[in-house]
Parts: sequence; C-alpha cells; structure tokens
Amino acid sequence: MKKIAFAGTDGRTLLCALVVSSATSELYEDQFAGIVIRGTPSMPKFAETMNWPVEFIPTQGNSYDEYAEAIINAMATGKIDYAVPMPEALLFEGLVDQVEGAGFGDRIVGLKKDAAFIEGDKIKCKALCQEAGIPVADSWSEVDAKDYETVLHTCLNSIQQFGGTVLKYPYSAGGKGARIILNSWEIREVYDTLIRDYKPAYKKMYGGKGRWPLLIESLMSGVEISFTILVDKHGNFQILPTAMDYPERFDGPASKTNPITGGMGAISPHPMETPELIALAGELIARPLIRKMKDKGYLRPCILYPGCFVSLDSSKQPTNIRVSEINIRPGEPEAQPVARRLRNLGVLIQAMFEGNLNEIEPEVRNDQLAICAGLVTGPGGPDGQKGYPWSCTKGEPVEIDFNYIRKKSIQVIPSAMTLSKEDNLFLSDGTRVAWMNANAKIKPDERRGEAAERFRNKLIAAFDNGKIRVIPRENPQGNRLDLRRDIGFHYLKEEQIFPNK
Repeated sequence: MKKIAFAGTDGRTLLCALVVSSATSELYEDQFAGIVIRGTPSMPKFAETMNWPVEFIPTQGNSYDEYAEAIINAMATGKIDYAVPMPEALLFEGLVDQVEGAGFGDRIVGLKKDAAFIEGDKIKCKALCQEAGIPVADSWSEVDAKDYETVLHTCLNSIQQFGGTVLKYPYSAGGKGARIILNSWEIREVYDTLIRDYKPAYKKMYGGKGRWPLLIESLMSGVEISFTILVDKHGNFQILPTAMDYPERFDGPASKTNPITGGMGAISPHPMETPELIALAGELIARPLIRKMKDKGYLRPCILYPGCFVSLDSSKQPTNIRVSEINIRPGEPEAQPVARRLRNLGVLIQAMFEGNLNEIEPEVRNDQLAICAGLVTGPGGPDGQKGYPWSCTKGEPVEIDFNYIRKKSIQVIPSAMTLSKEDNLFLSDGTRVAWMNANAKIKPDERRGEAAERFRNKLIAAFDNGKIRVIPRENPQGNRLDLRRDIGFHYLKEEQIFPNK
C-alpha cells in the first residue's frame, strides 16, 4: 500500500487524503493510504469522530523549511511514499528544492523555485505563454504602477479597442489581485483601490523609489473555466474533470460590496464542460506549455491549473481558449468536488512519479455531480464585525449534528476550525469555517439542472435547520455561519442557454 501525503492546512488537503484512502477503483486493484501533513488543529479530532482512514503528520510550524523537515523525515522513515504540497507559497519559497536536496526529489509533486514564477509572476507567465504560442489576452503590457499617466493611456486604449481592461497586481494575491474596468469613469477609482491594497507589498519588494510592475491586459469575454492538469516526469499529462468556482462573496457579479474572496464554493463538472473542450485544452494549453517547460528545464511531476476564458458556438462547442493565468497547484475549493468524482486519484498520482500517466486515464463518476459549499463567518460579534471576508468573530463553538449529516450523505470538511484545549470542543477560527460536500447521482429520466437543485436544496436545508452552527456569544440559539445559496444553480442556467444540448 502506497502512502500519499497532502501537505497544507485547507479543506482540499484533508479531502484529497480521504479520497485517496477511501475511493474504490473499478479498474485498478492498487490500494493507497491518505496522509495529511500539518492540517489544522481540528482535523485529527474531526477525522477520528467521523472514523475516516486518514493519518496526520505534524510540523513544527507553517514555514516551507518546517514542512520540508516533516516531509523529509517522513520519507526517510517510510511513513510516506509521495508528497503533494497544496499551498503555492511553499513552492515559491523552495520546498521542492529542499526535499530534492535531501535525496527525495523524485517523490514530491511540484515545480522548483526557479519555475514557480509561472504562478508567482503573472507578467513572466504571460511572456512564457506567448513564447509557447498559448493564446492569452489580445493585448497586454507591463507598466510602472506609480506612473498613472501611462496607466490611464493604456486603459483608455484598451477600453476603446476591447470594451474593457483589467489591472493585475502581478504577484500572488489569493485570487484577489485582478481589477476589471469597463468604462472610463471607473479608471481612477479602480486604480486608487489597487494601489491602496498593494502599496505595502510593493514597498516591501521594491522600496519607495523602485519600479512597481503592473500588468494591464485587455478584457477577455466568454466563460471562465479552469483545467486541472496532472503532469508526470516525462511530460505525459491527464486533464481532470473541470469545476466551476464561486469566488464572489454573495450572489451576482463582483462589485465594491461583493468582493472576490478565496472561494465560496464550487461544482463539478463545469456546466459548459464537453469532451471537445477537454481535448482543445490539451492541444492549445497543456501540450505547448509542457513542451516549453521541458525546453527550459522546468519539467517535473507537477499540477498545473490554468484559469481560462472559453469561447463557444451555438451548439456549445468550444471555438477558442485563452489563458488568464496559470496556477501550479490544485484550486481551492475546486479540487474538492473534482476529487469526489474520481475513483483513481491515488493511481493517477502514483503514475506522475512512475512516468506512465499517458496510460492512466481519470476514472470519473460521470453519472454524478459534486457540489462544495463554504460555510463562512457571518456578521456580528463584540466589535460589530462585518464577517467574512472582512473582520470576523473567532473562538465561538461549532455544533454539528453528525448523525444527520451521515444520514443525508453530506460530508463536512473542517477548514478555519480549531480545537479547545480545555474541553476538546470544535471552535470557529473565523473566515471559511468548514465546507459542505455532496455528490448527486443523476437519475435516468433527470436533467442535470434538476439533480443539482435536488442536492443543492439538501445542503441549504441542513444549514437552515441548524445542523451545523457556530453559536454566537450574544445568541445561543442563533448561527454565526453564512453561505451562498446559488452554488449549483448554473446547471439550470446552462440548460436555459443551450436547451437542446
């Protein structure tokens, strides 16, 4: 039995370890044990309560060298065979380099520090895509963020030619660094907001006098779809099922009062996914990107996660894909519903190291939809906190009706949840407290939209009936949690747009 460890502290880390341990393949007899490196304080107790077959390996701290020490020791003592880091920051800081230096580089997934710019520097990534012949925005340029006149000129030209423009802080920003401008009235306000948000980061990197790189690209239209691409040591690859993210805090488009967050939920497959789309992503993105990475010496077992804009025709067939950015790790929370639809995740990861990924296709539960809904800290508290993603109340008890969620086949994954030392109770640590996951099998006479509504309402009912609560200090009968109620609704929207497809 191979032991695969997932390193990190978020929900996808625990869920992937659980899937590796518990999913049953219909094609392969291989068995795997899923292990979490670090995790959160609540996860071991939670896994024990749920009787999940997942083990945990602690780290001394949250730095990349402390992760590296834990991984190296676990490999040296036979506690794990392979490691899959989840947080991109670990790769930026050189986790893979350090593990490789200890002689275990052939057993860890991820790019080395010299290639981590693919996610860590959007300007360099754009140049790499252009060099590889990968479609990107029709127009993009690098300017000095402090040079407002050039920013203004570039934005006005982009609005005139392409109907909009996007300002992007080019470094890691947790999905919050892109700011869309649709008309000239918005230029100054959006620019000022971006500078205010990232001025401390710019100053830390370049000081007050150096040039502050800013990416400005033309607005891309179409459907936003990301692709999870597993790559083995030889450059063979497999594209996993797609997922649709819900990054805005509330229903509806992003705005000043509806900010982009770290993710409020996800569904898999993406409502616009087709076999033709997966094939086109392979031809236009995966193959040229991997070929260029191999040419430059960057290639090793890794996970690529390009965020794209897809153009479709009236028959729902893809006509073009353009890359907005490329991540070098699985998405969160998108990885959760994707993993729940896979029967052979462990086999796929093993093939990344053995170099035969071309022989192992994803074994997908195509008769199922998967949904992941985030339970976040809502408003209120002793200081009038606004709630996630702003100021959040912490340290309040988490109450879960475990019998109910088991009976309803709902999976709760702890995230920003801790454990009290005094009485061993779960406590909210603020922000995204937990995730609710569920799969729905599509009945023979049922459309996807109907199936999605059925199990979307099941998750909402569990929330509305208080089956998982964060108990407010000021109201023991209340619930501090909140969630988006439209996660999964887009299957119905897709059927309205393409009624016969």
